[in-house]
Amino acid sequence: MSQHYTDKLHAGSKFPKLPVTLFNDKTVTLGEPRSGFDWQLILVYRGKHCPLCTKYLNQLESHIASLAAINVDVIAVSGDSQAQLAEHQLQLDVQFDIAYGLSLTQMKELGLYISDPRSEQETDHHFAEPGLFVVNDEGNIQVIDISNNPFVRPELTALVNGLTWIRNPENNNPVRGMHR
Repeated sequence: MSQHYTDKLHAGSKFPKLPVTLFNDKTVTLGEPRSGFDWQLILVYRGKHCPLCTKYLNQLESHIASLAAINVDVIAVSGDSQAQLAEHQLQLDVQFDIAYGLSLTQMKELGLYISDPRSEQETDHHFAEPGLFVVNDEGNIQVIDISNNPFVRPELTALVNGLTWIRNPENNNPVRGMHR
C-alpha cells in the first residue's frame, strides 16, 4: 500500500498569492480582496460536473450582502476551463466573481485534495475537492476548511454568523487552531 502525503495550509499562515482568471479574462489574485473589502472568502469548488457544487454556489449568493456588510469579499474558483465555466454559469444565479483554470500546481499549493474524473463524461481534468479559505486583512488564513468529498462543507449560515462574530472588534477573537 502506497503512502500519500499532502502539504496542507494551516490556520494563521500566510495565504499564497495565486493568480486566477475570471470569465472576462481579467486576472485577479486569490487572497487579495477587491477594493472596499479587507478580508476575502475563497471557495474552491470541484467544477461544473458537480451538482452539489452548483447548489452550494447558489446558496452562497444569498449570503453575499451579509458578507459585504462585514467587508468580506467572495471569489470562487475551480480547475474548469473557460468553456466549462460558461456552461456552468447557465446553472448558476450568482453575482460574485468566479474564476477558472486553477492548475494542478495551484491546487497542491493550496493543500487541496485532488481527484481524477471517473469518466470523460464527468470532466476531462484532475479537479480539486472542496476548499474554503477566509483570508484576513494581514493576508493570513483566518478560517480554513478542506474536504475530500463534495458533501462535507461548512454550513453557510453558521459560517457567516461566525465571521460576523469574529469581525466584531468587541469579541477580540484570534485565529483558532494555531497548535499542530
